[in-house]
Amino acid sequence: QVQLVESGGGLVQAGGSLRLSCAASGRTFSFKAMGWFRQAPGKEREFLASINWNGGTTYYADSVKGRFTISRDNAKNTVYLQMNSLKPEDTAAYYCAQGRGNSCSGPGCLWDYWGQGTQVTVSS
Repeated sequence: QVQLVESGGGLVQAGGSLRLSCAASGRTFSFKAMGWFRQAPGKEREFLASINWNGGTTYYADSVKGRFTISRDNAKNTVYLQMNSLKPEDTAAYYCAQGRGNSCSGPGCLWDYWGQGTQVTVSS
């Protein structure tokens, strides 16, 4: 069983930055693609970014491209989401997920495990 625990959320002013972390348990992290999603109240869950098993390939939703960066440290079983130039519309609960395969090129991948989420609130 894989457990994913997100951290790093909080309250930030528009234009600011946050770095989210997602720590994974288990032995499969280094072999799996990882992704970040978010969900705002009353809205569907939105794919943000994915990264393949070795960090060599990343994919971003248009809404965050150029502002957010996904990365991973397989030695620490952790995936990160660096968020810059935050906007009020980025306010949401942010979730990480572990993919079924070792690579992923967008939201259509299969995601086997999810974290509980961390709240990000951007004030104007």
